[in-house]
Amino acid sequence: MKLNYPVKSVFSACLAYASIGIGYITEVQAQTAKVIKVKTDHTIAKVQPNMWGVFFEDINFGADGGIYAELIKNRSFEFAKPLMGWSIQRKKQQEGEILVVNRKEVNTANPRYLQVKKQTDDFELVNEGFKGIGVKKGLRYDFSLMYRQLKPGVKLVLMLKDVNNKIIGQGSLTPDQTGSDWKKQSASFTATETDPKAKFSILFQGNGDIDVDMISLFPGDTWKNRPQGLRADMVQLLADMKPGFIRFPGGCIVEGTDLANRYQWKKTIGPIENRQLIVNRWNMEFANRVAPDYYQSFGLGFFEYFQLAEDIGSDALPILNCGMACQYNSAEVASLDELDPYVQDALDLIEFANGDVTTKWGKMRADLGHPKPFNLKMMGVGNENWGPQYLERLAIFTKAIKAKYPDFKLINSSGTDPQGDRFDLLNTTLRNNNADFIDEHYYRPADWFLKNAGRYDNYPRNGSKVFVGEYAVHANGNITGSNKNNWQSALASASLMTGLERNADVVQMASYAPLFAHIDAWQWAPDMIWVDNLKSYGTPDYYVQKQFSTNKGTDVVSITLDEKNITGQDGLYASAVTDQTKKELIIKITNNSDQAQNIDFDLEGKLKLKSKGINEEIANSNLNQLNSFENPEAVSPQKNTVNLKGKKLNITLKPYSFNVIKIPFNQ
Repeated sequence: MKLNYPVKSVFSACLAYASIGIGYITEVQAQTAKVIKVKTDHTIAKVQPNMWGVFFEDINFGADGGIYAELIKNRSFEFAKPLMGWSIQRKKQQEGEILVVNRKEVNTANPRYLQVKKQTDDFELVNEGFKGIGVKKGLRYDFSLMYRQLKPGVKLVLMLKDVNNKIIGQGSLTPDQTGSDWKKQSASFTATETDPKAKFSILFQGNGDIDVDMISLFPGDTWKNRPQGLRADMVQLLADMKPGFIRFPGGCIVEGTDLANRYQWKKTIGPIENRQLIVNRWNMEFANRVAPDYYQSFGLGFFEYFQLAEDIGSDALPILNCGMACQYNSAEVASLDELDPYVQDALDLIEFANGDVTTKWGKMRADLGHPKPFNLKMMGVGNENWGPQYLERLAIFTKAIKAKYPDFKLINSSGTDPQGDRFDLLNTTLRNNNADFIDEHYYRPADWFLKNAGRYDNYPRNGSKVFVGEYAVHANGNITGSNKNNWQSALASASLMTGLERNADVVQMASYAPLFAHIDAWQWAPDMIWVDNLKSYGTPDYYVQKQFSTNKGTDVVSITLDEKNITGQDGLYASAVTDQTKKELIIKITNNSDQAQNIDFDLEGKLKLKSKGINEEIANSNLNQLNSFENPEAVSPQKNTVNLKGKKLNITLKPYSFNVIKIPFNQ
């Protein structure tokens, strides 16, 4: 993800478009139809089963405060300000009643805890959550904490309160174990009202001393009902896409602002109280979107990422630090003679994912509840790194990994841009080195996407393959936040994606980025899915991505207009595949013009096409149209029946439309 890249749209303001009347339809039908030829049995490339995937990065509160369903912010008091997110309410302050204690020499991963000396009046410890706490009426909430006490005497009253301090859910917990060791105890209760901006309060009653840590609250409806799991609605949106892979954990957080702030996967597995929290690098990245309360608790760690990928039938695609911090921030690098730990992390990750339970890291996976290997096939070495310093570090990684795992695939960075001197150096060198995959990123205006639909038509067909690991259309800079995810941007993406699909022998994987954004806590836009504390919705970009990933087919076939690839003639962009499993011919075609277009599809070949098919059409005359929490499917596919006459299909494409035409066949 490139930082501070200036983008602008060269689309003019959306043209007014009147409703199509009967007379206008007649005029369209009277136009000479464009003849598009599809050679249904002329396979020009195979589509990889994992071609269309998703990219996850903990940006825009995508993990903590997002898909990781923990509702308590700063649950272990490890933020730079230990009580950030917390407030104490009491009638009279008692000196020394509450202390933040640091045991750094004893527990470096989770050094701080709260020491409570409860002797007089009751007091409340209140947590504000992540921009509030989303509470659903009738839902169970699961509370837990770690504590230690020499003798009992304190009772905890657990309360969810709405914005007016009305109690909308209440339970209690009496810590009943004693001793010098830390204990864990849980309690559950049910909410009586719905509120997207609630808060959570612990009322301390009784008298006594108690230490508390890892104060946690989860909704009872997590994905697959896993304790301390993921937000089900957000995972379901991913599962519905049937993505071929999940790339994680980023993105720029892989690099970190400096190497100390980089992502280290080994610190994200095992008991959550042992996962060392760090500041999220998006915390202060943008001066206009600072988020001082943005940290990574790693409750969503590498084991959970692998588990999520397995749950929704996707390949896991981890990206690891290559000994280089973000080159836009510190540009810090590990010296070449100190690179071994970084390389070992990569080798150990493969063993963690795939190793037998008798190996060190395979046993760790089994101990976490997954003795079966995850069947990891690939990983990325570095993220958006560039220059000779990247190439020399990449060479060390490649040599070590290929020596032990010769068939393992490695993703190599081509930097932050799809063109220029940096890209040319990397692309040329990596191809000369027979890199498995070269990762190209582009965040550009809509017109760039339209002009580059033929980008890969003349790429080498042999050798290194392309992974378009991050891309999105960036609308005019005057448009901010979720308003960037308009139909204009999604339609331009769909147009480019026909070029990716047509060149599936070159571009073997692709993923839009970023994935999630919290409506009250975003740093970067556009994003595929927007959420608040209770709801989530897919943008027009989501539905475009879903249409490609759920209709990827198995074989690319030829589709031409006047014997040429369809890359913008009269605003048309198209690709076609057959699905030899589902027995379907699938044509994807966009109309970027403000006029309806009459198309005659000439479907050549031996396939025995059935007489009826379906057009799943996304169309809107307003290029600025958005989806929203109130209208989540304003721009989404609508199904219409289409009729063939032999090997001919006539269809009128609406202005500003993306069409997925599916015709079943018998072979």
